[in-house]
Amino acid sequence: MDFDLSPEQEEIRRLAHAFADREIAPGARERDRGEIFPHDVLAKMAPIGFLGGPVPETYGGMGVDYIGHAIITEEIGRADSSVRTTLSVQISLVELTILRWGTEEQKRAWLPRLCRGEIIGCFGLTEPAVGSDAAKLQATARRDGTDWIVSGRKMWISNGSVSKLALVFANADPSKGHKGITAFLLDRERSPYGSRGLHGKLGLRSSDSSELILDDVRVPDAMRLGEVGQGFTIAMSALDSGRYSVAAGAVGQAQAAIDASVGYATQRKTFGKPIAAHQLVQELIADMVVETEAARLLVWRAGHLKNKGVPSTRETSIAKLYAGEIAQRATDSAIQIHGGYGFSDEFPVERLWRDARVNRLYEGTTQIQKLIIGRYATGIDAIG
Repeated sequence: MDFDLSPEQEEIRRLAHAFADREIAPGARERDRGEIFPHDVLAKMAPIGFLGGPVPETYGGMGVDYIGHAIITEEIGRADSSVRTTLSVQISLVELTILRWGTEEQKRAWLPRLCRGEIIGCFGLTEPAVGSDAAKLQATARRDGTDWIVSGRKMWISNGSVSKLALVFANADPSKGHKGITAFLLDRERSPYGSRGLHGKLGLRSSDSSELILDDVRVPDAMRLGEVGQGFTIAMSALDSGRYSVAAGAVGQAQAAIDASVGYATQRKTFGKPIAAHQLVQELIADMVVETEAARLLVWRAGHLKNKGVPSTRETSIAKLYAGEIAQRATDSAIQIHGGYGFSDEFPVERLWRDARVNRLYEGTTQIQKLIIGRYATGIDAIG
């Protein structure tokens, strides 16, 4: 692996950094306060290609490699993790899953529209009673002629209320357990599904989180993604992509915590000098820098493997686990450095801390990542 970014990757970083500072960061606090979905930001992202970074140009994307994808995701996460969450679902969970598992007709029908931002997609796996144990889905799909009837509930679905396309998973044959799970693409216009917004969240307040309501939704068989019974495999591959973007976004949050802390510590004075001159403050910042650099390299290592087209589940789980944990530590240290001001949304660090907490929950909890890593290390599947 070459630790130097290519000229193209450097240009992507410059473009993403400037866009995040100009178009995303200034409105982050007000969007967070008002739980305002970032429609305006997405509209500006689409023309420059950020809604389809790693999707090939043939299907309307930018065609960037996975390290370039991580760079864009990190920069957007640095500015506003709510926007980054919306982007991650759109690209990693929906677009890349269609790209890998869809028919040519499905790819050409949906990927260009998703990349242009004409429609927003969501990923319906989690249910009210089913989180980490995705093999136990309760949503059902029964065949009815050339259609399927999908019924059930999905919970904590990012982009759920604003979506026009839902990638959902339901069990077509519960007697087969997870081998009956099947994936479907639900076009909201032709296969109407309901949604109910979820509010009062600790963080990611301007991203949309919803319950999906699937009451006997009729879905043409042509909208089935993959083979019948292949849904669990498709879901796991999608989560592998999602974890990669979560890890990259967490690095962005940690970097934002560093930037805010350095800016504050070099201006704020106590005992006659900037607090940055105090050794214990420097220690906090040094720890943040070291852990953030390490997390970024773990993300890039996983991206390097993805670029080579070789398995990267282990490396992606390591990156997601570590980046999620250090983002929480970095944002907590940032509040400590800011003192009382860090407890107020006058400065961005309290929002960074709230937003960072979910990294240890979604796309597989910290504990699930440890189980995956442990399975690779020992050869024993502790999940069962």
